[in-house]
Amino acid sequence: MRGAIARGAGASADATRRRVYSDTARRAAMIGLIGVAVAIALMLYQLPGLAARRHTTVADLVTHTAAVELQGGFLLLALIGFALALRGTNAGWPLATVGFLAALLRNGLLGEWKDLANPIHVLSAGLWIGTLFVMLAAGISVVLRNEVAREERGAIVSDMVYSFSPLALAAAAVLVVFGVIIAWEHLHVLSNLWSTPYGIALIVKLCFVAMVFALGAWNWRRQKPTLGTEPAALALRRSATSEVLVAALVLAATAVLLSIPAPRVKKPAAVPSAVPTALPAISP
Repeated sequence: MRGAIARGAGASADATRRRVYSDTARRAAMIGLIGVAVAIALMLYQLPGLAARRHTTVADLVTHTAAVELQGGFLLLALIGFALALRGTNAGWPLATVGFLAALLRNGLLGEWKDLANPIHVLSAGLWIGTLFVMLAAGISVVLRNEVAREERGAIVSDMVYSFSPLALAAAAVLVVFGVIIAWEHLHVLSNLWSTPYGIALIVKLCFVAMVFALGAWNWRRQKPTLGTEPAALALRRSATSEVLVAALVLAATAVLLSIPAPRVKKPAAVPSAVPTALPAISP
């Protein structure tokens, strides 16, 4: 939003855009606040099961497990940050950013680098589709309903989209790289992709992912260059909404995929010991 405000032309335009972006920021902070609250609730819901698997109590798990302590502490920091941002405090956004990223990438803080592939994959998906959802729900929708900014609706939406595009492209590239890494870790051999239930479910998910990429490419190559007017902004909102809805199908397919056991590594068959061709001579 800062970049978009800086590109505003004239004092009156800047004032109008600042009002629009202030409303957008509050709505985005509310979405973030709800998201972190849900994350904390899910964490608390999962603690009893995790404690049972480790044969300990929830209290001992919370106080003696560094990963759980870090996750809870950083999620609380993110909650405070979004609450401050909701009140218009600029310092809330850095706090929310640090809290959310550190909670998601906590394994890296503990030196467990091999466990970072999945969190980075999730983060890149969130930076792309999650940010697109927030831009639609808290940004473009607000602009298109704002009567004060009626004459500038197309320009404001164009600024939002052009600021978002570099983030989306970078996040999509990271998503693909770590998606391939995670898929290979679970499949082990390429033939498991079409010969196992896990692989078939993965193919279904990849079909939805391909649709999301196709819609994203359409928005980037076809819709973005036409921005600048209100009709173009409305057309982009429709196509971007379709992109988010298909991404929701990707989440549903991911949930199904996680419920299916991954293929096991096939151990090589044991080589039988050589059978003697003749019986040993018997000593007299």
